[in-house]
Amino acid sequence: MTGTLLMSLVSCLIAISQASLINRCDLARVLHKEDLDGFEGYSLNDWLCLAFVESKFNISKVNENADGSFDYGIFQINSHSWCNDYQSHSENICHEDCQDLLSPNLLSTISCAKKIVSGAGGMKNWVAWRLHCAGRPLSYWMTGCFLG
Repeated sequence: MTGTLLMSLVSCLIAISQASLINRCDLARVLHKEDLDGFEGYSLNDWLCLAFVESKFNISKVNENADGSFDYGIFQINSHSWCNDYQSHSENICHEDCQDLLSPNLLSTISCAKKIVSGAGGMKNWVAWRLHCAGRPLSYWMTGCFLG
């Protein structure tokens, strides 16, 4: 019984350590520093909501889609259009390796996200943002965060 409990605990700890989570306010500071507040008309609240609904602030999240493409990183950027994962056909519009979108420094991710938002559709390119963030009050995402 004790051995089973110990194995379950170890399994949970391993699963947790696989995720690379960033604190909401730390993410807000990085996004602010990289001039995303107001970029193409989207506030930091929009970006924080997007990061939460796509990855729950998990920088290292990778998700396989039904079409064989993959979504990468905190904003779940898709390999079919935006980055090269060397597994599926990619337009690689961002000129990035998909693995670079998993970097804790977020610079490749932010650069690619800016390209996505600058194009047709803006943040509407993310279905989760359309469903859970667009047209909703989002000011609570910055609650308690200081950008200073």
